[in-house]
Amino acid sequence: MAIRQISTHKKRLMLKALEESLSVVTTAVASVGINRQTHYNWLKKDSKYAADVLDIENVTLDFAESQLHQQIREGNVTATIFLLKTKGKKRGYIERQEIQHDSSIESKLIEWTPANQKE
Repeated sequence: MAIRQISTHKKRLMLKALEESLSVVTTAVASVGINRQTHYNWLKKDSKYAADVLDIENVTLDFAESQLHQQIREGNVTATIFLLKTKGKKRGYIERQEIQHDSSIESKLIEWTPANQKE
């Protein structure tokens, strides 16, 4: 088998492994038997591979969102709050930190002098 064919075969295996692992690179490279750097090199050099990886990442996000929506339907308050904090910012669902200060600043000058030394 030529090196190019091996590489193409490994890329296909890697894409399948990324799908199965929900885009977890460490898990995928371990199952394919390549190192992480090989995957990242493919991303840089092969635009088709990079586009396929991006598609898998988007499918993973879609899956995670569907799980979040399911939890909301089941009445999970934490999931509901999370969605509102992330998707509802334009409607005011954000956390704010309120800092109060009374405008007073106190400063002390401390002067240090060495102890007298005997000559």
